[in-house]
Amino acid sequence: MTNAEKLVEIWRGPMLESQHRGHAVICDAKGEIRESWGNPDLVFYPRSASKMLQALPLIESGAAKALHLTSEHLALACASHQGAQIHTERVARWLAHLGLDDSALRCGSEEPRDSDARNALIKSDAPVCQMHNNCSGKHSGFLSVSRHLGAGPEYVDPTHPVQLAVREAFEDMTGLSSPCYGIDGCSAPNFATSLRAMARAMARMAAGDTGSDARNLASARLVAAMARHPELVAGEGRACTELMRAMGGKATIKTGAEAVFVAILPGLGLGVAVKIEDGGTRAAEAVIAALLVRLGVLDGDHPAAQRRMTGPIRNRRGLKVGQFRVLI
Repeated sequence: MTNAEKLVEIWRGPMLESQHRGHAVICDAKGEIRESWGNPDLVFYPRSASKMLQALPLIESGAAKALHLTSEHLALACASHQGAQIHTERVARWLAHLGLDDSALRCGSEEPRDSDARNALIKSDAPVCQMHNNCSGKHSGFLSVSRHLGAGPEYVDPTHPVQLAVREAFEDMTGLSSPCYGIDGCSAPNFATSLRAMARAMARMAAGDTGSDARNLASARLVAAMARHPELVAGEGRACTELMRAMGGKATIKTGAEAVFVAILPGLGLGVAVKIEDGGTRAAEAVIAALLVRLGVLDGDHPAAQRRMTGPIRNRRGLKVGQFRVLI
């Protein structure tokens, strides 16, 4: 067993204040490792970084075609959004298109992470609803598949046809039978896999536009939708949105809870998976940015990259008091 490696240091003045250990792997579509840090065979929950895999049945089932879903719908199906107006309005229209409303969702209510949306709710004394949940786009996709298959409303049940289709796609793309699942924050099952297998799945998505079978075509459509609509995948100020904008379509990236990050690099046919041991998101963002720079798809001098790789760390008066150091 390979131990986690020290990947990020946090410095304050002349002293090392904190450090983050973790694992990272760069892999091709055959599962061959190009580079790795820590343990590439670590079994973990990819959490929301698996949303692109969970969205494959939306296309493969024929639901997206039957419902005339656009690239915006596909981007939202892969999103961990802010609950901003641009997100909730689109989810509301999607549900209405299905003849459904907020009550059909099974993701649970969540206060918007977008400050304007949150303040608007407070000022109007309006309730927080499930459409504000960062996973409401994914769940709208699940509802679309369920409706197309004529299945029941409890689409997050692990034995439901939707989740059986998700598991099949997940295991096929990772090339590994999932040893177990946990229930995610949005109540959907989240299937465990290895870091190497997750990177392989991302590499397979990266190679989607080179094949003609249904899974390749579905992968290519999802990757293209995320690259086209980075603001829907996360939101203003978020790493996913800012770094994808900075790369101009050269890579598609997705965060997951507990410091997971993945990247899909179509031009190189590679996939990247990162897991920080202590769950620190700041470290996962720093590592994924550094790896994207290392792979030549992100300009290391771009402000979005610099902000995450080096900081600076500022105090409440705006003074520079520290910085990040990424050890990749």
